Amino acid sequence: MTPAARRTLPVLLLLLAGCGAETVGSAAVAAKAGQEEIRQGRQLQEDLTNKVNAATQMEQQRLDQAAQDGK
Repeated sequence: MTPAARRTLPVLLLLLAGCGAETVGSAAVAAKAGQEEIRQGRQLQEDLTNKVNAATQMEQQRLDQAAQDGK
């Protein structure tokens, strides 16, 4: 190996290692964003389920009241 190659190789290795670290960092950021989307999706699902349950309960109360009024 020539002296110039011996000086260049460590620099190239450091540059490549830096690129890998950036890729890992980007993947971590993307994973965190994905987790947040999942959390928000679960919260939305829970909110919608609660609204459907409340509407169902109100309708049942209305039906019960109508039945009571009809007797």
